[in-house]
Amino acid sequence: MDERKVSRSAVIAAPAEKIFAIIADPRRHPDIDGSAMVRGNLYGPERLEAGSTFGMSMRLLGIPYRTRNRVVEYEPDRRIAWRHFGPHRWRWELEPVDENTTRVTETFDYSHAGPYAFLYRLVGYPSRNARAIEASLQRLKQLLEA
Repeated sequence: MDERKVSRSAVIAAPAEKIFAIIADPRRHPDIDGSAMVRGNLYGPERLEAGSTFGMSMRLLGIPYRTRNRVVEYEPDRRIAWRHFGPHRWRWELEPVDENTTRVTETFDYSHAGPYAFLYRLVGYPSRNARAIEASLQRLKQLLEA
């Protein structure tokens, strides 16, 4: 795997369409966020698609801030990725195992950071985001399998 991508996967007992409906709804992002940074949806469509923009209320180290995100990859019920002002992306990929089970992979992709990629490692994004991705997948799994 590319050293500038951090990915984790989980198998969830739910069809891809049901999982994608949650991931593609920015109002649900606080429900599945494992980083404890996403606070709420500020604006945007109920269901994201290619080119959609949406705003999120965030908090880092106790400091609130807002992001404006744009969907940059989209394949219905299979893949969605967005980014904000930075060159990194958050990507979700869904691979059906059978009609009621799906392998879900979340990736923090900073391969577009060019010569600034060392800054991501310097501030600890790879390991911090790996932990947050694992927690997000667990939250998504619990939400869908409850």
